[in-house]
Amino acid sequence: MTTTPPPDGRWFTSSYSNDQGGDCVEAARLDGHAMAIRDTKNRTGPAFTFTADAWNTFLTTVKER
Repeated sequence: MTTTPPPDGRWFTSSYSNDQGGDCVEAARLDGHAMAIRDTKNRTGPAFTFTADAWNTFLTTVKER
């Protein structure tokens, strides 16, 4: 995991986000199916990036809960 943000314009929010309260994250798909995540309240701040394997493990774990 690193904190280098991807280029602007590739970010998206979940369809479950409703902009009420501002407690959202944005995601960006990176090359090789990696993902980046950042806080919508600090769009110029750091972004956490995950390898494709790490992201898939995260999604699998969340879906199992």
